[in-house]
Amino acid sequence: MQMVLLTALGVGGATVFGAALGFIFKRMSHKFSDIVLSFAAGVMLSAAIIGLIIPSLDYGGKYKLLVTVAGVFCGAVCINLIDKLVPHLHRLTGIDAEKHPGKQEQLNKILLFVIAIAIHNLPEGIAAGVGFGTGNTNDALMIAAGIALQNIPEGMVIIAPMLAAGMSHGRTFIAAAMTGIIEVLGTLLGFFAVSVSNAILPFALAFAGGTMIYVISDEMIPETHSHGNESGATFSLLSGFCVMLVFDVLLG
Repeated sequence: MQMVLLTALGVGGATVFGAALGFIFKRMSHKFSDIVLSFAAGVMLSAAIIGLIIPSLDYGGKYKLLVTVAGVFCGAVCINLIDKLVPHLHRLTGIDAEKHPGKQEQLNKILLFVIAIAIHNLPEGIAAGVGFGTGNTNDALMIAAGIALQNIPEGMVIIAPMLAAGMSHGRTFIAAAMTGIIEVLGTLLGFFAVSVSNAILPFALAFAGGTMIYVISDEMIPETHSHGNESGATFSLLSGFCVMLVFDVLLG
């Protein structure tokens, strides 16, 4: 339990750490952001497959293929619904769409901005917590590491729009920190859910894997391929995937 709690704090703390870096690097180049985010996507992809989907098959029993496939698609559908209900991050800044937004309108966008980040972080936290249900600490830590890596650049990029809207540094940091706290709660929720009933473990693992793969395909890859850095982003993703593959083999 101590390891789970420390991992939850680490996963959530990565967002806070990224937010702190965001105050230092207020204007990251698209190329740097794309490379870092792509590497994180590769790490998450490796973690989703090796740490979640394959173990789901291992624990799935007689109907393992059905359970795993159903879990993956249920996870993807769940986060797809979240995406439809909550505006995407690039739509919430209002920088391109509104040249001179009013103060109240900006603050409303900030509220949606924080809510969107928090909701997206919840299933990621659950994925980290579910990973511990297998009893394989190495796999669980690999999953958490992938999510944490993704949270650092995410924490960095949410700072600038809030500062641009006139929020104080203190309030901006607190808002960013709250999104990390949501991830901590998600991690604990995922862990306790599979602890209560091992019967749901195969489905929960596949569900978490499906959410991660959806985020990679729907959010991370399109974002990193939209600024002319496609080749660098692709090789960075492959690097992240292979780094985690090497760690899994060496630590397995």
